[in-house]
Amino acid sequence: MTPRAYRVVNRERETADTWTLSLEPLPGQELPDFAPGQFGMLYAFGVGEVPISVSGASTPLDPLRCTIRAVGSVTGTLCATAPGDVVGLRGPYGSSWPLTEAIAADVVIVAGGLGLAPLRPAIQHVLAHRDEYGRVIVCYGGRSPSELLFVNELEQWRGRFDLDIDVIVDIAESDWRGKVGVVTKLVEVAPFDPDSCITLLCGPEVMLRFATLTLLGRGVPAERCYISMERNMHCAIGQCGHCQFGPMFICREGPVQRYDVVEPWLKVREL
Repeated sequence: MTPRAYRVVNRERETADTWTLSLEPLPGQELPDFAPGQFGMLYAFGVGEVPISVSGASTPLDPLRCTIRAVGSVTGTLCATAPGDVVGLRGPYGSSWPLTEAIAADVVIVAGGLGLAPLRPAIQHVLAHRDEYGRVIVCYGGRSPSELLFVNELEQWRGRFDLDIDVIVDIAESDWRGKVGVVTKLVEVAPFDPDSCITLLCGPEVMLRFATLTLLGRGVPAERCYISMERNMHCAIGQCGHCQFGPMFICREGPVQRYDVVEPWLKVREL
């Protein structure tokens, strides 16, 4: 429960209200490696802490990255930090994306809005081990072009011949030349083999439901659909009960879960 001290080494603005912090531990404060899909509890000293999914795994040459939307006092304080400031971090917590199980299969990644952040380490891992996987498809939807994350990296991914990536927005701005609509439109026509694929989804719950139903309609087995459940998490160790979802605690059994495991509880209104 005691946070380790991490220094902010870079702060990059993604959208009007979202920033990515690059963090490095102070000497002797290193935490274990975060697996793609896991989260940490990020602490603004004197203000509080919030659960934040890691958007870039830590390596000797690459700091830990956390992408944060300023929506409250804690996240607002974290987003206002500057290089040199120190924050607290504890973790890693939760389950991770099933990248080992996906070896030799097609990998279909569906993200909505800020949901691309927890999926980014999975995409980076698959691209770094590209020969171990089949086709790799990324379907990304945002509310508007100005709210898309990692725009420069999206452009780099578009330039690869071993990755199929498509982006769509709900509302187009005047200079937008891409597709308009919901992300399920991309899932309907994505080029993958439903008999041999693993799907990874993260975004608003309504998007998760409809995108998964689209995948099931295309013949993808429910046990090969994995979703990240972003529920209110306060303690990260399954003690406070804030993130209880049916019989499970998302901070402990999630956030990544197979769709067939959580599907019965998704049907319960206001759960």
